[in-house]
Amino acid sequence: MRSREISVPKTSMAVALIIVVFLGLHSRPACPQQSAVGSGASATDADSTFKEPFVDVDEWRDKPVRHRYVHGGFKGTKALFSFYFPPKEQYQGRFFQYVTPVPTSENLAQPSSGADDKMGFAISSGIGLAVSSGAYLVETNEGSLSVLAGDQKIPGYRVNAAAAEYSRVLAAQMYGPQRPSGYVFGGSGGAFKTISGFENTDTWDGAVPYVVGSPQAIPNVFTVRLLALRTLKDKFPSILDAIEPGGSGDMYRDLNPDERDTLREVTALGFPPQGWFNYKSIGPGSFPVLFGGIRMMDHSYFEDFWKVPGYLGANPPDSLLRARIQQKTTVKKVITAGDAEARTASGGVDTAWQQLKAEAPVGFQLESVPAGDLEEAFLLIKSGDAVGKDLLVGRVSGNTVFIGSNPFAGDNSQVLKAIKVGDEVVIDNSDFLAMQYYHRYQVPTPDFYVWDQFRGPDGKPLYPQRPKLIGAMMTGAGSVQSGKFKGKMILLESMMDQDAFAWQADWYRSKVKAALGDRLDDNFRVWITERAIHGDVETQEDSTRTVSYVGVLQQALRDVSAWVEKGIAPPPSTNYKVVDGQIVLPATAVERKGIQPVVHITANGGARADVSVGQAVTFSAVIEVPPGTGKIVAAEWDFEGEKTYPVVQEIDASNRSASGTRAKLTIKHVFSKAGTYFPALRATSQRDGDAHTPYGRIRNLGRVRVVVK
Repeated sequence: MRSREISVPKTSMAVALIIVVFLGLHSRPACPQQSAVGSGASATDADSTFKEPFVDVDEWRDKPVRHRYVHGGFKGTKALFSFYFPPKEQYQGRFFQYVTPVPTSENLAQPSSGADDKMGFAISSGIGLAVSSGAYLVETNEGSLSVLAGDQKIPGYRVNAAAAEYSRVLAAQMYGPQRPSGYVFGGSGGAFKTISGFENTDTWDGAVPYVVGSPQAIPNVFTVRLLALRTLKDKFPSILDAIEPGGSGDMYRDLNPDERDTLREVTALGFPPQGWFNYKSIGPGSFPVLFGGIRMMDHSYFEDFWKVPGYLGANPPDSLLRARIQQKTTVKKVITAGDAEARTASGGVDTAWQQLKAEAPVGFQLESVPAGDLEEAFLLIKSGDAVGKDLLVGRVSGNTVFIGSNPFAGDNSQVLKAIKVGDEVVIDNSDFLAMQYYHRYQVPTPDFYVWDQFRGPDGKPLYPQRPKLIGAMMTGAGSVQSGKFKGKMILLESMMDQDAFAWQADWYRSKVKAALGDRLDDNFRVWITERAIHGDVETQEDSTRTVSYVGVLQQALRDVSAWVEKGIAPPPSTNYKVVDGQIVLPATAVERKGIQPVVHITANGGARADVSVGQAVTFSAVIEVPPGTGKIVAAEWDFEGEKTYPVVQEIDASNRSASGTRAKLTIKHVFSKAGTYFPALRATSQRDGDAHTPYGRIRNLGRVRVVVK
């Protein structure tokens, strides 16, 4: 397989964190000395950097809803903010603040629409809704990308805290002197920052971090994923078939010993087996952004892996040897930005190449290019003026290799210019293969229990260990999670998260438990969303397999504010177990708790139905909502994999309990074509039973298998 274009998901943790590595955060940041429940330091007391706020836009806007928009920043810095204030009659004394994974625009709430509209959710008037949030919204640019070269507390939480405090000044002018309660929320890399700010300042009264990783998440979640993608690439259909409804249940059945070991390793480290549903498109995630940084930080690893006894590469199995590419060749032609080959390879839309002068080198035609997977391979220069340098392989077209983007290589234009026709080069993917095992040589402390598979009976690592634990150096938040905070927190995790494995919520819970002891339930909740993945968007990649957690996030923000302001305790934490790196949930809503509905369906009475074309299949379902968390408001069926849920079944007194927390449904469907189908029922609950609001809609789904002959 040829190399692929780098595609980095916008919500991935690594996008937020890798720049920190690039800029030299080469030692574990010290965690500030704190009391048992927090630092006691306010942002304004300790921070004089952001003492002079300014406003350059202050105006009322009518779209998407009526609000006062205030934009500004802090003099002498590049820190900017945006505030979205509702009319006074809608305001209920609070604000929500969204924290991004990486410094970006302070205007992400514009434009806004749909269920995942943060501005609309915060400031909505409540017309037609049972409940409105009654909040204003705060956003910042976290100081811009330029601040990443300095104190990591600045993008981690100092800009966000300073903006929050200044928003209170304007809110007092607009609404009156009462201090607004503040609630901070962010996902992925933004969850690290949410926790860091909450643990290190008194700015916010409550926090909702979501899809959060542990300090050892990066790069290990990606290295083990890449190992599985290479080793199991032909076996994912069998693995998925086994764990689908009506399958054998044994996902190891059709695997050879090497494949079984790999699947056990990735599963025990936390990757959810059901998360392989998009194995064809999931790709390396943010690893391409991380790769160059790790080569810079731990360069000797890539030689040690292949030479030092104890590392797998020193005595590689056949599968690893077959995957390794080290082919010598020579440069036949230098390809410049103006060449036809470059324009064809870029599709005529590569803006980076368009900005180059026509004579700028962008690739090389070689005497030969090896077959096989050249993903993240390097072009090693073995002779000529650029001898000793290396370049990341990007696109490959025939025998032409175009150079990929490596943010850690700096300006490589001089290296490209130095390479001439006749120079000897080697195409080598050894470093990429070595990275696929990096997590084995990064065994952290015992509280990171998923690494127990790499420890012997004496508790010591089975493999050689690198001198640095990279993960703890890459939180990008100015501190590492301690579990010590004041206020209230609801942490959200996704059970099928492929980027922030769900057990990490349990790891942070253990830190909070150590800090709070018997007071844990007075200040902390963990809600796990079944069938949710990483992205904080309403529209999911495969809506018959996954659901959005956006509604859970919205309800958590409303619940944490009621907890702080009125003393109304939110629904209890999700009841779960961690078994071999996987989160396991009870079968019923009463046992499971949390706030997500539970859906069980059958086809002709079982998990699988075998029928003939034209034969009706009877589907039965039970939907349950955990006590005190809402009412069932919608049930939608997708029988034939259309991913649009075209059949809506009415929820009313005939099929729903008087409390609205349980529904029993029956429906029939006839399949007109032979094939294997996985019909799905998507159920929705809402705290106030409002079937029309776009906000706080909590979803789950159930699946069955129907084989039509």
